[in-house]
Amino acid sequence: MERTIAELPRPLTRPDRTQSTDGLGLLEAALGYIEDRHWDVVLGTSVQRADGMWSCSCGDRRCVSIGAHPAMRDWQKKISGQPSRAYEWWTEQPQGSIILPTGRTFDVLECSEQAGLLALARLERSGAHPGPVAATPSRRLYFFVLPNARTKVARTLTGLGWGRTTLDLVCRSTGDYIVAPPSRMGTRGQVQWVRAPADSARWLPDPEEVLAPLAYACGLHRIR
Repeated sequence: MERTIAELPRPLTRPDRTQSTDGLGLLEAALGYIEDRHWDVVLGTSVQRADGMWSCSCGDRRCVSIGAHPAMRDWQKKISGQPSRAYEWWTEQPQGSIILPTGRTFDVLECSEQAGLLALARLERSGAHPGPVAATPSRRLYFFVLPNARTKVARTLTGLGWGRTTLDLVCRSTGDYIVAPPSRMGTRGQVQWVRAPADSARWLPDPEEVLAPLAYACGLHRIR
């Protein structure tokens, strides 16, 4: 039986920031990414609610990525791994989401929650180490892999026989980003870790190590 994110086990005690972001403030979580993971960050927009209406702090009433995009248009020039910059950003905007740029220290393979949980179960049963995995409130999963994955993904999918098949499998690499836990994303809730970047999930796998079960799971759900 497939699991949903709500059914995933929760820690019994509050973890420290090297294990998870559950219960942490956004500033503390951002500092953890910088200091413990050596990941760069960018300040994101925040979710606002007034008079029963949801909106994005960017001010665009038609924004389709409420609280889920960089707060600055020139965000690629603002990327920083400096704790002082993170402290400045999240002191001024304490509800701003944490944006992690991809294509630098990691890439991300994104798929549906159903396919991702199936692939994750297969990887764990095989004894593989999938690395960090995050889940969004929009029912998407992020698999963190080594950077420069885009070429490997295309080549590996072709070798697996999926080259001409349209799969719900996206590689986020150079020039892209994701919204990191515990940021609020849209109106449905927070991004959360399924496998936090610590202990067995600390090291990033090569994309080729996770692509076969991911492609199979995405193909299975495509057929359905």
